[in-house]
Amino acid sequence: MDREKILAGAKLILEGIGEDVNREGLLETPDRIARMYEEIFGGLGKDAREILSKTFEVDNDDLVIEKDITFFSMCEHHIIPFYGKAHIAYIPNGRVAGLSKLARTVELYSKKPQLQERLTSEIADAIMDNLDAKGAMVVIEGEHMCMTMRGVKKPGAKTITTTYRGIFKEDLNLRKEVLGLIKS
Repeated sequence: MDREKILAGAKLILEGIGEDVNREGLLETPDRIARMYEEIFGGLGKDAREILSKTFEVDNDDLVIEKDITFFSMCEHHIIPFYGKAHIAYIPNGRVAGLSKLARTVELYSKKPQLQERLTSEIADAIMDNLDAKGAMVVIEGEHMCMTMRGVKKPGAKTITTTYRGIFKEDLNLRKEVLGLIKS
């Protein structure tokens, strides 16, 4: 990231909205914004290969689900937050990832300017590509601040995105089972 550009941009925005960048309360704001951007956009240019490289052998191909993984991301259209819960299901093919690795994968892909639809697909693709899974299913429930605090102003409206890979594309009963377990 180019810290100097972020600092200059933050000052321009403050000036653009009519603020005095030399006002006591705003003196350190550009620096705070730069530090925040380093954190919340820390997933730019990265993938989950390293996160999902630590796996464990299993003797079966039983369903694995991790649900209610909280995430925070930034809408690429407005650079304003969206947040919610991600639910991941996959069918292993001889190896499983540690459960924390699934949550770390969600976190990694959410830390960049993002679309919820893309986030859903990137998580599923990472599981398929790095775990050689027989199938993956990802469901994301998100609330978008661009709909809550501006525009249509509808707090509480949820956007749900789903994606299916491998065996989940063909097996409707498996998808129904996962959706039932997510809701329970």
